[in-house]
Amino acid sequence: MRTVKAAAAAVTMALAAGAAGVAAGRFASDAALKASPGGPLPTEPRLTVHATAAGRIALTRHLATLRPGRYGLVGDGSHAVVGPVLRTASHSADTVVRRLERVTHGTLKPGDKAWLTPSVHVGDPGAALGLDHTDVEIPGELGPLPAWFVPGVRDIWVITVHGLGTTREHAMNVMELLHRHHLPVLVPAYRGDPGAPRSPDGLHHFGETEWRDLDAALRYAVRHGARQVVLHGWSTGATMALRAAARSELRHHVAGLVLDSPVLSWEAALRALAAARHTPGVLLPLAVRAAQGRAGMHTGHPAGPAGIDLVTVPTLIFHGPDDTVAPWQLSRRLAGARPDLVALHTVRQAPHAAMWNADPDAYEEVLRRFLTPLM
Repeated sequence: MRTVKAAAAAVTMALAAGAAGVAAGRFASDAALKASPGGPLPTEPRLTVHATAAGRIALTRHLATLRPGRYGLVGDGSHAVVGPVLRTASHSADTVVRRLERVTHGTLKPGDKAWLTPSVHVGDPGAALGLDHTDVEIPGELGPLPAWFVPGVRDIWVITVHGLGTTREHAMNVMELLHRHHLPVLVPAYRGDPGAPRSPDGLHHFGETEWRDLDAALRYAVRHGARQVVLHGWSTGATMALRAAARSELRHHVAGLVLDSPVLSWEAALRALAAARHTPGVLLPLAVRAAQGRAGMHTGHPAGPAGIDLVTVPTLIFHGPDDTVAPWQLSRRLAGARPDLVALHTVRQAPHAAMWNADPDAYEEVLRRFLTPLM
């Protein structure tokens, strides 16, 4: 009898442990499947504002605050733009002083919590950049998708699409360059974004389903005069661009791809985001399985570098080894496997989807050289 009770107790404990593991995996997978557009990724540290003065701001000393370049700084109801570290300023063991370029809205006070973001502009192209634009609606699979259209005289359009942790405001980083070269720019929201329909299951699918909203934007562009299109995507937006260029019925209109920090392995990205939430290593495989079950995504990749079967047009990749979300090595392998079509511009000391921020001038020059033959 005692043997039967002991066996029953062992089974009960195993079932409880299994249920706890499933729940933990589900919670860990939320770091990516429920990432809020415009909210901070778990890989970005929360920083404390220590002091502000004319044209400068002191932030918590961290590898993030030592990065080169320009970033948005987002707090509770505030947004600012910070420039490079001020080498001539007086730094302490606990703080880093950067140039404070502007406070877009709100206030920054000592003690405030904030985080760095790739998005340096807020609002719309008119309010943020002074560019004429039109608010348009794109008929999408799940309903109308809001979009900005910035006109240009060329018949090759650029469609931009943001990724994890940002909104379509991210595209304004490169919009002035595109406008100077007279390229029409279409900036759509997609499922799950503010103002756009929700995904039926309320989850982010790393571009596996979202690409169909980019396909809708491609249809809109062609219907309104685009002869050819360049798809410019960041993060999972780059994943969407790859899929649209390979699967869309209008893929013959895609002249080129610009991929910034492309997520070429959703499993690797999910593991990174879950780990950044301090998920124990033993639970990371459960997080991947939970995501697969909840969102219906496929694991594994065909033989060869991830994405190689999707590259069919000239492609420019911006990526670097300091990206802790999307492994840079996968972009290197993709570029190495298709040197006839893929060029990789390596950017160091830049976090995920912030390759422009690390060195805007260099980024824009490389982008200009890529786009020129396509115009």
